[in-house]
Amino acid sequence: MQTTKRLTYILAAIASLGLGFNSCSEDFLEVAPTGSLNESVLSTPAGIDGLLIGAYSQLGGRGNWFGGASNWVHGSIQGGDANKGTETGDFTAINEVVEYQLSPTSQVPRDRWSAMYEGIARSNAALKVANTSEDPTVTDAFRTRAIGEGRFLRGHYYFQLEISYNNAPYITEDLTAEEAVLVPSSDLWPHIEEDFKAAFDNLPETQSQAGRANKTAAAAYLGKAYLFQGKWAQAKEMFDYVVNQGKTANGQDVGLMENYADVFNAEFDNHKESIFAIQAAANTGTTNNANPDFALNFPHNTGSSGPGNCCGFFQPSFDLVNSFRTEDGKPLLDGSYRSDSEELKTDFGIASADPFTVDTKPVDPRLDHSVGRRGIPYLDWGIFPGRDWIRDQAHAGPYSPKKFVYYKAQENTFSDGTSWTRGYPAVNYIIIRYADVLLMLAEAEIELGNLDRALELINMVRERAANSELADSPANYEISLYDDLGSQENARNILQFERKLELSGEGHRFFDLRRWGRAESFLNGYINYEKQYLPVQFGGAEFRAPQDLYYPIPQGQIDLQGFEVLGQNPGYE
Repeated sequence: MQTTKRLTYILAAIASLGLGFNSCSEDFLEVAPTGSLNESVLSTPAGIDGLLIGAYSQLGGRGNWFGGASNWVHGSIQGGDANKGTETGDFTAINEVVEYQLSPTSQVPRDRWSAMYEGIARSNAALKVANTSEDPTVTDAFRTRAIGEGRFLRGHYYFQLEISYNNAPYITEDLTAEEAVLVPSSDLWPHIEEDFKAAFDNLPETQSQAGRANKTAAAAYLGKAYLFQGKWAQAKEMFDYVVNQGKTANGQDVGLMENYADVFNAEFDNHKESIFAIQAAANTGTTNNANPDFALNFPHNTGSSGPGNCCGFFQPSFDLVNSFRTEDGKPLLDGSYRSDSEELKTDFGIASADPFTVDTKPVDPRLDHSVGRRGIPYLDWGIFPGRDWIRDQAHAGPYSPKKFVYYKAQENTFSDGTSWTRGYPAVNYIIIRYADVLLMLAEAEIELGNLDRALELINMVRERAANSELADSPANYEISLYDDLGSQENARNILQFERKLELSGEGHRFFDLRRWGRAESFLNGYINYEKQYLPVQFGGAEFRAPQDLYYPIPQGQIDLQGFEVLGQNPGYE
C-alpha cells in the first residue's frame, strides 16, 4: 500500500489553517463583511496554501455532477464509450448528451461552465495573494512554487473549457469583478500554453504532498495542449521530457504499472503511472473528500453482495465491448467487431437465473479490467451475475463499469458509506497517466514520420496489457505486439484504436475523436449500431456537425453578460 502523504482537498481547510474571520472593530460603524477572511492572514504561507487547496478541491466538481475532471459524461458518454445507463426517467439531463440534443438551456453544459469558472476563480484568488503578499514569511521559493501551482490549476480549468466550448473569456487575477464580466470570448489556447509554461518553469520536480502538481505534470499537460493544436514537435519535446526525466510528485520515476488493474485500485494510489490525479480519501467526515464523481456509476441493486448498490449509470456500450475482440492478438480495426460473427456473446435479455455460457473467442485482457460482464469475476466481489445488477437492460445494455470501483476487501476503508450510497470510493481519478503520455507521444511521432519510435511506444502499452490477464477467468485472452505499423495512415488507425482500448471510460474518447476529425462519421455509425439493441435510448439520436462538436454557451451566462461578449457556438444561435 502507498503510504505517501496525500493532499486532502477540503475547502474548509482554509479555516483549519488558522484563517480567522474579521470581527467588528472598536468603531461599531466599521463592520467587516460577514464571512470575509482576514486579508493579513490570507497573505501568510498558510493562507496562500489554503487558497490553493480550495482550487485543488474543485478538480472533483464539489457536488456538481458535471464539474469533475473525470469527464465521464463529456468525454466517455459523448464519445460512445458508454451510454447513460440506469433507466429512461433517471437524471434525464444526461439523455440530451446521449442523443446529441443539447440546447443553450441544458443542464450539462451550464453546470460544466459554472464548475470550470469556479475553479478559475479559486486559482486566481490564490495567484493574486501569492503575487502581492508582503508577508516576510513568504519566501521566494514558496512564492515561486505557489504561483506555479496556481498557474497549473488555472491552465487545467481553461483547458477543460476550451475542449468543451472552443471559445470562452480568459479572466486573470488582475481583473476586478466589473472588468471580468466584460471580457469577450476568445481563443484560449495561447493563454493555456502560457499558464502551463509558467507552471513548468516554476514548479519543483517533487512535492511534499503527492497530490500537488509538479514539473512533470506541467510538462505532460503542456504537451497535451500542443497535441490538441497539432503542434507535433512541441508536443514531442514535452512528452520526451516526461518519458526521459519525469518523476511523480512523490519522487518516483514515472513508468507503467506492471498490472493494468492496479492503475485503478485505491490501494496503489499515487503510483508511478499517476502523473496528475484528483486525490480522494474516505471516512474523513465528508464524502466530498472521497470521489463523488463516480458515486452514481456502480452496479445497481447489488445489496451487500456488490459495491455501491446504486445507481447503474455509465454502462459500457456494445460498441466498446466488441472493440476488445482480437484476431491473432490484434484488434479488428476495420469495424468487423460489430458484425454478427465477431460480436461478443452477451446475456442481453437473459435472466440471471437462466443458463449462460461466457464467450470463448479471443479478447484483449483489458476488457475484463474495464467492464463488468456476465460470468466473469468482478474484482473480488465474485462472479458478475448479469441482469440482477442491471437497473434496466432494455434501456442500458448488459454491462457495468469496472474501473474506479472499490474492492470488497476495501469496504469502509477505501469506500465511504456514510451518505445515501456506499458508492463514494477513495480511488484517485488520474487526469494524466503515463500510458496516456506514451500514446500521445506515439501520435506525435507518427505525425512527424517517426514510425519506428511510435511502434516501440505502442508496444510498451500493449506488452503491459498482455501481462495483465484476469486470474480465474473463463475468458480467452489473446493479445500480441505489432511487428510494424505499415503506412502513416495505418499507423494513425492503430494508434487511435489503441487509445480507445487503453483509456476506455476515462473521459478522453470524444475529445480524441473530434481532434482527429472523426467525430461525425464514427458517432453516427455508433448510434446506428447501438440503436438496434437500445431503441429507446438512441431512437432520437443524431450527431450533427458543426453543432455537436462543442457544447452551447449557457443561455444564462449570455443573459447576464450579453451576446456581444460571449457569442454562441454554431448551430445554437
